[in-house]
Parts: sequence; structure tokens; C-alpha cells
Amino acid sequence: MPEQKARRTGGRIRSEEAHQAVLAATAAILEESGYQAVTMERVAARAEVAKSTIYRWWSSKALLVLDSYRETVAQRMPEPDTGSTAEDLVAFVAALHSVARHPLRVRALRGLMAEAQLDPAFEEPFRTWVQSRRAVVLRILARGADRGELPATADLEAATDQLFGLFWYRLLVGHAPLDPAEAPAHVSRLLDGLRST
Repeated sequence: MPEQKARRTGGRIRSEEAHQAVLAATAAILEESGYQAVTMERVAARAEVAKSTIYRWWSSKALLVLDSYRETVAQRMPEPDTGSTAEDLVAFVAALHSVARHPLRVRALRGLMAEAQLDPAFEEPFRTWVQSRRAVVLRILARGADRGELPATADLEAATDQLFGLFWYRLLVGHAPLDPAEAPAHVSRLLDGLRST
């Protein structure tokens, strides 16, 4: 009889390994099947950990899903820091818009946005995740202001909303494409607006 694979639990392997396995399993299920399909049972089976191991770190599905996606997106889109505001923003926007090349990721993001409107328990974790991505752009813009590339009076919060507003509107409505090749033009318009204030 073939030897069966031992089921992972937090006590049998290093906690960090189990933690990463749970995050990876959650992101995979989310992108394959959507938010509603994510359950602690499915994640535990996919990650090969005990369900109690998951509850040790996350008290709810919403917190698990957003923690998982925060780490997944941060790995896929590391913060650029080239020394140029324009180059950093172009790299960020091109990576952001490249999600359109991955239909499962598009569906996952649309589902997360919809869930945040419908489930009060999901709203705050979702907002926290969105803020973590906004923080990346704010840091890029703040570095640009510190270097004198942007006016000290520039409204960096509004510029960040503008950058993400285009992304989410096109992602959700689908009236125009999200094309990474358009990143330089989008960034140029954004920076021109900031410099004219």
C-alpha cells in the first residue's frame, strides 16, 4: 500500500511554513473559485494543515482572505524605487494594469469589491487592504515631492485616488481596457496635473 502523505499541522512543521501554506492556499482558491468558495475547510485541506491551525492566526474568513491577498499582491507588485517619480509610477501602473491579462485575478478583484459592499464584516478588512496599496503610491509621490520633482503643495491623496480610480472604474465597468502599455501616458497626465497645481 503506498505511503500516504502526512497531513500538515502547526505542531509538525515550522509555524512559518504552515502560515505561508495557508496564505498561498487561500489566494489560490480565491482566484480559482471566488470569495464565496473560500472556506476554512477548503483552505485547511489545500494547505494540508489542521483547521485549528488557521483559526490560531485568523479569527474570520474575511481577515484570512485579505491578509492572503495583501501578501500575494505585494509579492507580485513590489514597490519600485528607481530614484524617479515618473519611472516608479510607470512601473507601478503597468504592473497594476497587467491584472487584465489574468482573468481569474480580475474576477477575484471584482468579487472582493462586491463583497465589501454587501458584507459589513468584510468592509473594514477590504478597506485596510486597499489602504496598503494606496500607501505604496503615496510613498512614491512623497519621495518625488521631497526630491523637488513635485510641488510641495501638490495634493498627493487626490492624485493617489485618481490613479486608482481609473484602475477600479475600468476593472469594474469594463468600458475601456486596462493596458499596461498605456501606463506612461496615464502617469504623464497625472504628473502634469500635479505640477500645474
